[in-house]
This record gives sequence, C-alpha cells and structure tokens, in this order.
Amino acid sequence: MNLNRRTKIVAAGAALLLASGAAGTAVASGDHDGGSKREAAALTGSAKLYRSLGDDITFTFDAHLAAKDTADPTKATGTFSFSHYLDGKGASAKVKVDCLLTGGKVAVVSGVVTESDLKGAKGKRVGVTVHDVGGKDRLGYSWASTGDPTQTPGLPKCVSSAPFEKVKAGTGDFKVLPWHPKL
Repeated sequence: MNLNRRTKIVAAGAALLLASGAAGTAVASGDHDGGSKREAAALTGSAKLYRSLGDDITFTFDAHLAAKDTADPTKATGTFSFSHYLDGKGASAKVKVDCLLTGGKVAVVSGVVTESDLKGAKGKRVGVTVHDVGGKDRLGYSWASTGDPTQTPGLPKCVSSAPFEKVKAGTGDFKVLPWHPKL
C-alpha cells in the first residue's frame, strides 16, 4: 500500500468519525430536525380509563412547552379534553393548557375549561396527571377527591392527584417528553 492511499484512508476515517461525533452531539443536545432544539416538555396521546361498570371515560392530550420557555412551565400551550359517560348520561370538556410539568415518564398538566356540557365547568381550572408506562399507563385528576371538576375552586396551575386510575387495556398511547430545566 502506498503512502498516498494510506493518507486518503486515514483522512476519510477521521472525517467519518468527526461527522458521526457531530451527529451524536446534535442528537444528545436535542437537535433532531437539523437546526432547532427539541421542545422543553410535552404530553400527547389518548386513552380510555378502565371502570368495571363500563363507564366510557376518555382523556386526550396535546400539550407542549417550547424550548425557549423551558424556565417557565406556565407558558405551555395546547389543549386537552376529557369525557365521562355511563348509560347515555355524562359530560365532556375541552381545556386550554396553562401549565405543563414533566419528570421522567410522569406529566402534570393544567388548564382552563373553554367548552363543556357540564354545568358550571366553563372557566374552571382542572389538572391531570399521567404516568406513561407503555401499555399500562395511569392517570389522575384534580377532582378525584370531589368527584366533580366544578368543585375545586381556586385550583392553582399544574396541580392534580396521583395517577391512580388504570387505563383500559389496548387504549393508552400517552407520550411524555421529560422536562430538563436548568437548575
């Protein structure tokens, strides 16, 4: 092998290592789309809760905290909705997100009800906690101790209960993107 060929092979190998190292650094720093940082936190997905009586309870989330707002979870945006029906009776609500905190696979999101057929719910803040554990996701909500989201006046942002409810088998697809604030 001549010296010129060896030099070219070494140079090509070095370039390949540098390129793969730069790509690895970009992925580790959250640069997944060729230039912008990943969002600071997110909660997405939908699931039905398990109830032995057959209640139809559904929660759906599309909540996000932009990278530029990583220091302030109250700048989260998006929506979530929930509904609870049994024997044709019940209610649903749509919520505008006002806070999102995530840690590992757990998220707490809150917001103000913008639409609902539950009397007294519009304008109330509600909170929900999600534990993203694959096919066995869990969920909790701020009205767990009262049974009614209208019975939690003055609820602060990003407050909810422990995720005590089980998601109905085969329905959960929650995804939690963990928050990494600069402390």
